[in-house]
Amino acid sequence: MSKSRGTWLRSLLAPVKGLYREVLALSLFVNLLVLSVPLFVLSVYDRVVFHGGLTTLEALLIGMALALAFDFVLRQARSRIFQRVALQIDIELGRALFRKIAALPLRALESRAAADWQAHFNDLEIVRNTRSGSAAVLLCDLPYILLFFGLIVVIAAPVAWVLPVMLGILLLIAASSGLLVSRASEAERSAARERDGLLSEMIQGRATVKALALDPALRAPWEAQHAKTIEAGLKRGGLADAFGNLGHSMVMLTTVALTTVGALAVLDQQMTIGALVAANILGTRFISPLVQLVNNWRSFAAYRDAARRLDALFAEGEERSDTVLELPRPKGRLTAESLVFTYGEGQRPVIDGISMRLGPGGLHAVVGRNGSGKSTLLKLLQGLYPPDSGRVLLDETDIAQHARGQVADWIGYVPQDCFLFAGNIRDNIAMSRPEASDEEILTAAERAGVQAFVAELPAGYATEIGEGGTRLSGGQRQRIAIARALLRDPPVLLLDEPSANLDPQAEESLRDQLVELAKTRTLLVSTHSPTLLGVCDSIMALQAGKIALAGSGRDVLPRLFGGAAPPEAKTRTGA
Repeated sequence: MSKSRGTWLRSLLAPVKGLYREVLALSLFVNLLVLSVPLFVLSVYDRVVFHGGLTTLEALLIGMALALAFDFVLRQARSRIFQRVALQIDIELGRALFRKIAALPLRALESRAAADWQAHFNDLEIVRNTRSGSAAVLLCDLPYILLFFGLIVVIAAPVAWVLPVMLGILLLIAASSGLLVSRASEAERSAARERDGLLSEMIQGRATVKALALDPALRAPWEAQHAKTIEAGLKRGGLADAFGNLGHSMVMLTTVALTTVGALAVLDQQMTIGALVAANILGTRFISPLVQLVNNWRSFAAYRDAARRLDALFAEGEERSDTVLELPRPKGRLTAESLVFTYGEGQRPVIDGISMRLGPGGLHAVVGRNGSGKSTLLKLLQGLYPPDSGRVLLDETDIAQHARGQVADWIGYVPQDCFLFAGNIRDNIAMSRPEASDEEILTAAERAGVQAFVAELPAGYATEIGEGGTRLSGGQRQRIAIARALLRDPPVLLLDEPSANLDPQAEESLRDQLVELAKTRTLLVSTHSPTLLGVCDSIMALQAGKIALAGSGRDVLPRLFGGAAPPEAKTRTGA
C-alpha cells in the first residue's frame, strides 16, 4: 500500500538522523573556531600594535595555527559525514523509488510518458544534493550567525544595529528570489520534458523515421520546443543571476555601512579601531550565509518541487503485493462475470458486460475488428487492468485477492507488442524465473518453438539480441516472449495476436505447438488467423466491447468466414 503524503522522506532519512546530529555538533565547533580570526585581529590591533607586544603576537600566532589546523580537521570530518548521508540517500531513496514505480498499476504507468517516470530519478538527485551538498552545509551553519551577531554586540555595540537592517533586506530579496526563480524553473522543466518526450518518441520509432525519412517533419516541432526550453532557461538564468549579483552587492553594502557607522563611533571614542576591523570581519561572516541563502534559493525551490512530485508519486496506490493465503496451483478454469471497463470517466465502455467461462484446458480464441476490445479483455483477464465492475475468477477465486506476482505465475500473458530486454536469448527467457535451471529454460524454449531458430545461430542461446530485440525478427521475438511466459508453467496462457509476425510455415508450427500446450493448460488467443482458428475448441467474437457471437469452433467458424449474420449475442461459452 502507498504511504501517506510526506512520510516517505522521513522514513527514508530515519537511518541518517544520527549523522545529521554529528554534523550539527561539528558545525558548532567549526563556527566557534571562526570567531578566532576576528578575535585575533582585535587583539593584534588593540594589544600588539598599540603596545608593541611581540611576545603576545607570537602566542596569538601559535594559537591561530592550532585553531586553523583543528578547523581543517573538523571540516574534513563534516564533509565525510555528508558523503555518507549522500550515499545512504542514494541507496535507500533509489531503491524505494524503483520499487514504487515497479509496484504501480499498469494504467497508472500508461497514463504518463516514459520520460515523466524517468524524471523522478532526477528528482532523487535533487533531494540527495540538497540534503548532503552545499545547501545542507549552509543550513547547518546558518543558525550560528547569531554567534557572530552576539560577538559584534559585545565588542562593537554601536554598529550592531546595521546587521538586522541588512538581514531584513536580504530576507526580502530571498523571498522574491524563491518565488520568481521557482516559477521560471518549473516553466523550464515543463518545456524540457516536452522536448525530451519528442526526442524519446523519435528514438523509439527510429526504424520508421529512417524508413520514411520523417526527420524533416520531426525537426521543426523539436526545434520549436527546444527554442522554448532555451528561452525558459535564459529567463530562469537571468533571474538567478540578477538575485545572485544583488546578494553580492549587499555584502559590499554591509561592509560600507559598518565601516561608515563604525568610523563615526571611533571618532566619538565609543569603540576602538581594532573593534571596527573585527566587526567588519564578523559582519561579513554574518551576511555571507544569508547571501548564499539567496543564491541557493533556487536549489531549495527545486528541492521543494522535487519533494512534492515524489510525495505525489509515493502517495499513489500500488498493486497488491501480498497474499493472505497461499493456494495450490489452479487447474486453469478462467471465468469472467459481467466485466465492464472504460479508459476514462464519461467515455464509452471498451468492455461492456462480458461474461465467459473457459477451461480447464483447451484452445480458445477471441476475434473482432480493431478496437472491439480484444487486447483490453486479455489485460482484464490477467489482472493488468482492474474492471470498473464485475470480476475475474481463476478456479472460482477472484484474482483481485492475490498478489501481482502470484497472478503472473498462474496466468501467463504475451502481448502483441512483446518487449525484450538488451542481453542474450537465455537471459530474456530466464527473466521471469531467474533461478530456473538450464533444463527448464530449454523445455520452455522448445515448447515455444525457440529452439528451431536458435539451433541455427552460431552463439545459440548466448546470442545478443540488441536493445529491445532489434537484431531478431518479429516472429523470433514473439517466440522468446512465449517461452518467457511458459517458464513459469502457468495453468492459463493468454496470447495477443501470436501469429501476427509469422510466415505461413511458422504459423502452422505455432498452431501445432498451441494445440499441444492446450492439452495441459487453458489457452486464450486473440487472433484473426484461419490457421489458428481452425483448431480452436471455442471462439468468441467481440463487437464494440460486447460478445456478438460465441460457441464451439466448429459452429462459429463457418459463420465468421461464410458471411452468415451472427445470432443473438450470447453471454457465456465453454470449452
